[in-house]
Amino acid sequence: MLMTNTDTVPGHTIVTVYGVVSGSTVRAKHIGRDIAAGLKNLVGGELKGYTELLQEARQEATDRMVQQAQSVGANAVVNVRFATSSVAQGAAELFAYGTAVQVE
Repeated sequence: MLMTNTDTVPGHTIVTVYGVVSGSTVRAKHIGRDIAAGLKNLVGGELKGYTELLQEARQEATDRMVQQAQSVGANAVVNVRFATSSVAQGAAELFAYGTAVQVE
């Protein structure tokens, strides 16, 4: 599956537009990561537990978007974007979306 954050796929022609596809996941903070993050806040630096959590969430949302694109017959997704929103105390949604297309 080709994916791009632009409205075209370089070197390819869009022949069919299937429409918007999306994927999302809701993730909650992990108590172990919270403790490590609290300690890291005291000394500064990257919160690696949260970085890993966000990477996993982005991948899962992207995989779900790709599955939806494949189910409509697309071989590419253009204008890929990510958004986040708070769902509850300590939980957030990561949302991936784009336009499913067929390219040659």
